[in-house]
Amino acid sequence: MSGDDDAPVPGAYPFLVLLTLLNVMNFVDRQLLASFSNFIIPELGLTDGEFGLLTGLIFIIFYAAMGLFTGALADRVHRPRLVAAGLLLWSVLTAASGAARGFISLAIPRMFIGVGESVLTPASMSMLADRFPAKRLGFASGFYYMGVPIGVGVSLIIAGNLGPLIGWRNCFYVLGAIGVAFAGLMFFVKETPRRETVAVAAQRASGERPKLLPQLVGALKTYPSLGLTIAGGVALHFILGAAAFDQRWYAVERGFDAAWIANVSGWIFVVFGVGGNLFGGWASDAFQRVTGQGRPMFLFWVMLVLFPVNIVYRLVPGDSIWFWIGIAAGAFQLGTFYGPTFSTVQELAPARARATVVAFYILCLNLIGLGIGVTAAGFTIDWMRAEGWPEPYSATLLSFTLLSGLAIPLFLLAGLRFTKDKARLAVV
Repeated sequence: MSGDDDAPVPGAYPFLVLLTLLNVMNFVDRQLLASFSNFIIPELGLTDGEFGLLTGLIFIIFYAAMGLFTGALADRVHRPRLVAAGLLLWSVLTAASGAARGFISLAIPRMFIGVGESVLTPASMSMLADRFPAKRLGFASGFYYMGVPIGVGVSLIIAGNLGPLIGWRNCFYVLGAIGVAFAGLMFFVKETPRRETVAVAAQRASGERPKLLPQLVGALKTYPSLGLTIAGGVALHFILGAAAFDQRWYAVERGFDAAWIANVSGWIFVVFGVGGNLFGGWASDAFQRVTGQGRPMFLFWVMLVLFPVNIVYRLVPGDSIWFWIGIAAGAFQLGTFYGPTFSTVQELAPARARATVVAFYILCLNLIGLGIGVTAAGFTIDWMRAEGWPEPYSATLLSFTLLSGLAIPLFLLAGLRFTKDKARLAVV
């Protein structure tokens, strides 16, 4: 199968829908703790710092570290069955989280949920790259990453509607059972034929083991736009991590009812996040085709336009129209981001180690971006409260929003370099 094929392989679109559905489940499970923060923190007697650890480093260290291993594994084994095993693991542990009685009993399953969830995206992105040609990869990646805003939104809707009816614990039990059922289905999905260059096919045929770490380091050195795109994604994730405290901010400092604001913000995330995903996938493909500048430059312009709105959102009261515009803009930006960046990473990654490079990118996004964002935000809120700050959630979230603005110049630099790097890759 040639990398120059212009059409997706047969069955590519139904397969994309299946993987997207699994990604929705992935982010529902991952986000559920943050969505129920106004219920779980008081019941279990957690501090904001402890909650930051649960949604941050305790989960992310295992998720990110295992992501490199599972990414390399996805380059070698039956990928649908690998995904099935990961889905089974995280679903069982999601159900176990519902039985937690304190910090430790919630921390232990959160650790190993990260191991299970680390399987899905490296294997999925690798399979999508094998089913879709490069010119459709922005669309495919963007569609797959609709799982992020839909998953975040659905978890909030669950917290706002089912939480008051059946309790947060039963919600965890039900979602775990649904995940186990989908794991059984995924086990019987056929493997996707790998789209390989002649060199990669020859390497597989010879039995030669690829040197993944040297290939990863070499790609980052040879193609600077790859490293700059990764750095831009990490910077943006500082505020995405800190946003785990948004529901607490809404209830404690903006005065909303916890269940009501979870439900409303959930629907906003679904609508505007999906809109962002579709826009990011389609518009970034069109932007690259028309201008030849690459998707990082597209992200530069999107982030530049939305950044002032993100700042105002953190400063205005809850009854301001800019508050609601800010929630919608944040969901739209989140949706727009994933398709273009993952497409760029895959375009600039050596074919023989594509899943490993994607896994490295996910490690950076989570361990550095989300890990620092959510964990540091939690301890910052505790410190500000102890020092007598009047609105510690607002001050912390504004600080991390400003920090995420570093993504703008990083995407600009990546965009300026992209065409040269892509041309160099084409002759390798």
